[in-house]
Amino acid sequence: MNNLGTFVALAEGGRLFGLDLQLLLDAAITAVNVFILFILLSYILYNPVRTMLKKRQDKITSDRETAESDKAEALALKKEYEEKLKAADKEAESILSEARKVAMHNEQKIVDEAKQEAARIIERANAEAELEKQRVADEVKQQIISVAAVMASKFVAKAMDDQENDALIEQTLNEMGENTWLS
Repeated sequence: MNNLGTFVALAEGGRLFGLDLQLLLDAAITAVNVFILFILLSYILYNPVRTMLKKRQDKITSDRETAESDKAEALALKKEYEEKLKAADKEAESILSEARKVAMHNEQKIVDEAKQEAARIIERANAEAELEKQRVADEVKQQIISVAAVMASKFVAKAMDDQENDALIEQTLNEMGENTWLS
């Protein structure tokens, strides 16, 4: 019945909701307090959060710009290195070409020196053969002289006629042998 008593009390005043000056004043004070609280919390929370978000946004923008500049720099370095590699390849090819030319020149020089050495060896061999031929000719002359001296001494020792002379020459030649005359 307690609820019934409250209902009866409201009905006596005749109003269910009493809109009086105290209620309006309380509502206005509450509204001012909420506004002050909003401003205070805005300074305490909203501005620092907004500042933090702005710093974060600036950092992200800065990082993105740094990344883009790093990417551009990396592409430039890559292009530079590729050009250096091409230049190095060309230089290596140039060095190899020069080395081939030097090798061909050295090969020709060695072949020419070998030909000259072979010509000198052949010339020396020909000179030695000529000297040997000369020596053999000198020996043959010496033998002919000694044969002539032997024959002359035999002719003088025997005063013989022509038939005996021919026989003596024939005998002397046979004694010397055919090998003497062939060498």
